[in-house]
Amino acid sequence: MSAHPEQAADITPRPEGGGALSANELARATAEAMYAADACSRALGIELLEVRPGYARLRMAVRPDFLNGHQICHGGLIFTLADSSFAFACNSYNIRTVAAGCSIEFLRPVQGDDVLTAEAIEQTLSGRTGIYDIRVTNRADETVAMFRGKSAQIRGSVIPTES
Repeated sequence: MSAHPEQAADITPRPEGGGALSANELARATAEAMYAADACSRALGIELLEVRPGYARLRMAVRPDFLNGHQICHGGLIFTLADSSFAFACNSYNIRTVAAGCSIEFLRPVQGDDVLTAEAIEQTLSGRTGIYDIRVTNRADETVAMFRGKSAQIRGSVIPTES
């Protein structure tokens, strides 16, 4: 994971006025706010397991209604899990960030009743653009898909930066 000292500095005031948030606290607070507003991820049962600056790990159980006509997990749902982990990782600095592009490679089928984990890792952040790699694994820790996302920072923050 890349380190970005200029962005990880303790500069964001705590909402209750108790000093600045650490980079990890800011990432968690941002993720909690995003998750609360993310009806899609919540409806799919996606769980936020871990977040820190430039990193996120999410999990999703493969439900029967996630299976396609071949009785394997629909690729769109694997993509959605990977895309959600990408979103949490690239917004972890509390700078509103969106996808500028992404691609996915499906490497093996996912059976029903499996559990998928998506781990997003920042590869680079330069100016307003970032590159993130997301590995999606099954319950046996086999890689089922690889996703690469390019992010673009836009105006504003996810959570208020002033108390």
